[in-house]
Amino acid sequence: VDMVESGGGSVQAGGSLRLSCTASGDRYSTYCMGWFRQAPGQEREGVAGVDRDGGTAYAESVKGRFTVSRDSAKNTVYLQMNDLKPEDTGMYYCASAYTVADGFFGRLSTQSLDGWGQGTLVTVSS
Repeated sequence: VDMVESGGGSVQAGGSLRLSCTASGDRYSTYCMGWFRQAPGQEREGVAGVDRDGGTAYAESVKGRFTVSRDSAKNTVYLQMNDLKPEDTGMYYCASAYTVADGFFGRLSTQSLDGWGQGTLVTVSS
């Protein structure tokens, strides 16, 4: 599954950014789409995911600030990031998998994601 992200950039703390990602896969490989991130010197972690039934999953650190959504007709997933903090800085990767949202983050550790993007950099300054 090819995935192309856009929307990263630099912003001051408290600001907002919106990431977009369009996938080329079929309805099974893109059943759940979402985002992982990797901060400098840290391991990759799940951020948010949304499945075709509307189920969502969020990391505790972004709940109430980030909103994940999708347009299934366009095979596109979005991440609206508000009230950004310096600790949100990192490379954000779009991904997809044939799973419900609750199982999305676990696919990273089992290396069973169907799609993975090239990443887009988000930098939040204090």
